[in-house]
Amino acid sequence: MSTVLMALPDCDFDPTEVAVPWRTLRDHGHDVVFATEMGVDSPRADPRLLTGVILRQLGAEREALTFYEQLTSERSFRRPVAWSSLKVNEFDGWLLPGGHAPGMRQYLGSSTLQEKTAEFFALKRPVGAICHGVVVLARSIDPQTQRSVIANSSTTSLTKSMERTAYFVTAWRLGRYYRTYPQYVEDEVRAALNSPSQFLRGPRRLHSDSAEQNHSGFTVEDGHYLSARWPGDAHTFARRFVEKLAES
Repeated sequence: MSTVLMALPDCDFDPTEVAVPWRTLRDHGHDVVFATEMGVDSPRADPRLLTGVILRQLGAEREALTFYEQLTSERSFRRPVAWSSLKVNEFDGWLLPGGHAPGMRQYLGSSTLQEKTAEFFALKRPVGAICHGVVVLARSIDPQTQRSVIANSSTTSLTKSMERTAYFVTAWRLGRYYRTYPQYVEDEVRAALNSPSQFLRGPRRLHSDSAEQNHSGFTVEDGHYLSARWPGDAHTFARRFVEKLAES
C-alpha cells in the first residue's frame, strides 16, 4: 500500500480531477493525504462544476459527482495538512489536480508548494499532474539547474484550443471564468520546456473516459512523470498512476 499526497487550493479545484483519482487509489488500497495552504478547513470544489456551468451544462459528470460526495465525508479530506509541513520522503506519489476558477491561483502561485514539489520530483517517485496542475510543475524550479523540474520531460496539459474554446463558449455569460491567467496554460508549460516539441496535445477529437472505458483518455508518460489534459482524461490518468505506483 502506498501513500499519495494530493495538493489542493482552499476552493475552486475541479471535482472530477480530484475525486476520480482519489476513488481509484482508494479502490486499489492506497492512502491519500490531502494538503492545502494552511491545512485548516476542508477544501471546496468549484461550485459551478458541481451544478453545471451554464444551464446545468459543462459541469462534472454524475459519476464524478458521486465520487466527490463520498470524498467530502473522508477524514483525510476534512482534515488536510499544510503545504509547509509536508515531509516529502513520507510519500510514495504526488498528485497535482487542476481547475480554472480564480481560487486556483492560491495553489498555482504558491512558492511553498512549488518548493515541496521540486523536492519530491527529485526523488523520482511517481508524480502526476492533470490540466492546470501541470502549471505547478512548470513553476517548480530545480535548484541545481535553475530550470523547471519538467524542462527535460515530455508532457501535456490543458491545451490552448481547449482553453480558448471553453472561454469563447461561455464569455458572454461568465466573462473570464475559463481564463485563470492572461497567458494560456499550454503557452506557459511550453515556455518551461527545453524544446516546444516536448509538449504533446493529443487527439483533436475529445472523448471523455469513464470507470468502464478508462483507456480512451490521453496521457503522456516520461519516466516517473505522468500528465493529462482535462477531466475527460481522469480515469485513464488515475488508472495509469496506480500502475506507476506498482512499478516504482
